[in-house]
Amino acid sequence: MSNELQLMELVKSLKLYGILDTLESRLQQAKESNISYEELLATLFQDELETLEQHALQRRIDTAKFEEVKTFINFDMGRYSTQIRHAINDLMTGKFLKERNHIIIMGPVGTGKTHLSQALGMLACQKNKKVKFIATNELLNEFYRARADEMHDKLFKRYAKFDLLILDDFGLKPLSAEQSSDLYDLIATTHIKSSLIITTNRKIEKWMELFFDPVMANAALDRVVNKAYRIILDGDSYRKNFTPKFKMEGDKKMEKC
Repeated sequence: MSNELQLMELVKSLKLYGILDTLESRLQQAKESNISYEELLATLFQDELETLEQHALQRRIDTAKFEEVKTFINFDMGRYSTQIRHAINDLMTGKFLKERNHIIIMGPVGTGKTHLSQALGMLACQKNKKVKFIATNELLNEFYRARADEMHDKLFKRYAKFDLLILDDFGLKPLSAEQSSDLYDLIATTHIKSSLIITTNRKIEKWMELFFDPVMANAALDRVVNKAYRIILDGDSYRKNFTPKFKMEGDKKMEKC
């Protein structure tokens, strides 16, 4: 057996598939260019590392369960105002992940809310973050089914472990007492150690009306809005870092105190 074939067998045995894919071409390149052993080894190990990183990225993408795999490459920024583009460019730095800030993306149907949220989710996957994308109603249905199977606590802990949780289409319908409790508990557990992205076609001022319990609604909103970027895709966009306090009035609308 030649040295090259023996080397191939050793690489297979060690399951160094990144090296295996490029070994033949790298050896030929080394012979033709008189590359040193150190340079060759460094190049082969770099090939292996890149393969491992690609596989790890694909696992994170698979775990995220995106509705579609979306990136900023095919995201039409030209449809938005300069102010919105600046805000999105700021988010594309990934700073919100490091600072564990949240993002609220508002706008009518068809303005790109879900695409933007998934592109940000892909960005997080590329930064080695654990991501989960799910429609808000489906999340609440999962919690409902988990109660019947006595798996609620296990499911809750699984969702609490993500670095970025994307809740799509929040606010399509009012929440029951049980749903309000589940959503509040999840927000209360994740809002400090993780980031949330929430897409919605409802203004924040209308969120209070969705919760079964206004006190619980106030507590949930305070945790999210307090450290959230707000992107309004049908108009202006801006970053808000403030500490809102809400109180209930007779017409069940919010106002800052």
